[in-house]
Amino acid sequence: MNERQHRTSEDHSAVTVLGLGPMGQAMTRTLLAAGHHVTVWNRTPGRADGVVADGAVRAATPAEAVGASDLVLLSLTDYRAMYAVLDGATASLTGRTLVNLSSDTPDRTREAASWAADHGAAFLTGGVMVPAPMVGTDAAHVYYSGPDDVMERHHKTLAPLGVPRYLGADPGLAQMMYQAQLTVLLTTLSALMHATAMLGTTGTKAAEALPHLLAFTDSIGAVLRAGEETPGAALDAGEHPGALSTVTMMGATADHIVETSTSLGLDLALPLAVQHHYRHAIEQGHGGDNWTRIIDGIRASADPQRVR
Repeated sequence: MNERQHRTSEDHSAVTVLGLGPMGQAMTRTLLAAGHHVTVWNRTPGRADGVVADGAVRAATPAEAVGASDLVLLSLTDYRAMYAVLDGATASLTGRTLVNLSSDTPDRTREAASWAADHGAAFLTGGVMVPAPMVGTDAAHVYYSGPDDVMERHHKTLAPLGVPRYLGADPGLAQMMYQAQLTVLLTTLSALMHATAMLGTTGTKAAEALPHLLAFTDSIGAVLRAGEETPGAALDAGEHPGALSTVTMMGATADHIVETSTSLGLDLALPLAVQHHYRHAIEQGHGGDNWTRIIDGIRASADPQRVR
């Protein structure tokens, strides 16, 4: 029995983690707790000290790390970092599965999947939808895309990180979902800071303002439903009934926010962007439609073949 066969038959739970920022460390500890043999590598070796103390094995090089396991998880800054790390380890990739949990664009993700295939490796894209401290908890979930047989083969090993939610064979799908959800997150965080700054001009402390603002963000789902279904089905049908929150009404609110922010001397980038969406819809004659009509302007420059 050769070394590879021995590892496959007796050490089937071996996993390698490349990249030991907070997320990589959290994944390593979660996999160790689940009973997996974990090999790690990081460009700055000292970052591995903590997880090595917890039971991980430190590899001296990326090639050594890749060679230690059939399943290799990458938690890096972006996909360029993947190429930089694996450039000297491509000979070790044949027969491995790379699961890249790094953030980048869907197009770069698809290119990376082709690159991996050229080197004989299977490729899954992953998007971890919780911060590092929540990895491995009941609240954690991870979106994946790539070949379904590869996902099925590694489902059990990946499950401890967070509930696996498989989106399909296109490697760009998980990255697209990740970017879409982070669009909501980052925009919301900016809105929270803008709102906190607004209230701060009245002398309201952030410690007092944020509980009110966060409570409102928690209620947005209920606000959208307002006794009805969420607007997804109507959007898919191209319908924007204006019985409740019309473009004109929401646009007036956007105008007021811009005026208030201007008078307070706050940065206008965010409120002007929101105002633009509503003004565009009104200019197109959709003032009486539901606020969801703003999606037309957002889609205006999108490739028609990509708009579902």
